[in-house]
Amino acid sequence: MPPIDWGKETPGQRVARIRKERGYTQVELAEKIGILQTLVTDYEKDRLRLSAEMAVRFSLALDVSLDELLKPKAPKNTARKPSRKVLRRLESIETLPGHHQQAVLRSIDMMLTGLKNAS
Repeated sequence: MPPIDWGKETPGQRVARIRKERGYTQVELAEKIGILQTLVTDYEKDRLRLSAEMAVRFSLALDVSLDELLKPKAPKNTARKPSRKVLRRLESIETLPGHHQQAVLRSIDMMLTGLKNAS
């Protein structure tokens, strides 16, 4: 049987990409899975192969299906989940009084408009 063509990403590279998209550090992901951070590095750099158990642990921790984690195919154009960094900031904004929330959101809107016009 010929070796699997992983396409543009190896399984480890896919784990790293999804971890970053979700806003996790290697340390945070390691804690969620119950392993050492150095092992996350080894999996991401394909020094270690994902066992079935580790694939399940990574998929649960990253909130993705095993297919999305392991299947060697081009990513679909699906809506991305916001990163944890963005969600944390949004949660902080929501704790502010209403008038402060509006001020922050107006500032963000002005900045985004300026960036779009500059492009």
